[in-house]
Amino acid sequence: MENRIYNLSAGPAILPEEVLLEAQKDLYSYKGSGMSVMEMSHRGKIFDGIIKGADADLRKLLNIGDNYSILFLQGGATLQFSMVPLNLMPPKNKADYIVTGAWAEKAVNEAKRVGTVNIAATTKADNHSRIPAQAEMKLDADASYVHFTSNNTIFGTQFRTEPVVGNVPLVCDASSDFLHKMIDINKYGLIYAGAQKNIGPSGVTVVIVRKDLLERSSDSLHTYMNYKIHADNETMYNTPTTFGIYIASLVFKWLLNMGGLDEMYKRNLDKAKVLYDAIDGSDGYYKGTTAVDARSLMNVTYRLPNEQLEEKFVKEASAKGFSGLKGHRSVGGIRASIYNAFPKAGVEALVDFMNEFKKNN
Repeated sequence: MENRIYNLSAGPAILPEEVLLEAQKDLYSYKGSGMSVMEMSHRGKIFDGIIKGADADLRKLLNIGDNYSILFLQGGATLQFSMVPLNLMPPKNKADYIVTGAWAEKAVNEAKRVGTVNIAATTKADNHSRIPAQAEMKLDADASYVHFTSNNTIFGTQFRTEPVVGNVPLVCDASSDFLHKMIDINKYGLIYAGAQKNIGPSGVTVVIVRKDLLERSSDSLHTYMNYKIHADNETMYNTPTTFGIYIASLVFKWLLNMGGLDEMYKRNLDKAKVLYDAIDGSDGYYKGTTAVDARSLMNVTYRLPNEQLEEKFVKEASAKGFSGLKGHRSVGGIRASIYNAFPKAGVEALVDFMNEFKKNN
């Protein structure tokens, strides 16, 4: 990796090296077209092939049937905090939310502007250090949907399996672990994910929505906030984030070429084990911040004996080429984000640094 550091940032995050080199090769003139993807018409034949290819490859990766629409929108997951309730809460105007971190709390705040929110479960009293058990969840069988956040970037927790919600549509903010493993798409009514962790550059938001739920989108909604408008126009109601979608299409191909999401999951399990084993084997010098059965494969959070050592750790790590290790400002500590594209060699190098730092401090 010539002139490349180990980027452990939570997002925008590392992209596959192969994808970056492919984009670099075609940046000036895409496939001999005489122009960059950034310059071409989103309604032209070339870009039409790119976005349709992205749709087809994502369907292949997740085995998505024709009963779902795939949308490439803008506004990040933050806009989806509003779009989900605006489109899916009516006519009952009530929904269940499972709160396991800061982003789930933000989603709740936006949903409350639309209707009644039932907090089906929350781990706030435990500083979001765990995932609630199914038995804890007080679900309303008459709710419009159940919303959960699959991976919690700040606190380093992750759902191992989806909540069981009966016949109520399940909605997931999968921004920070999308495509890290194979899931059964048919368990979901809607999944959304900001691109900047596992999909591509910031700016693109992938929304996968079951088509029957589009009938809930009211004609009275502002146009851009209406899922049905976007689905009817196949993401082309307005100019989409063309270059971001192009990069996402390359990431989808990269995943398919490596063997798909089952292979990606094996790699993610392997990488995370190397780092968690180092934390657990440090005789308490490094301490994980989450319950062992809730540990994220994407965002590994841990502490050192004191904040002064943590500051020194981040500074010395940066000098060694490890970027983005400082924990979120709201919780402190250390956070190593080892998304799909982060190489195992980088995890092993980080563990070597951790062992050396402990020895010297």
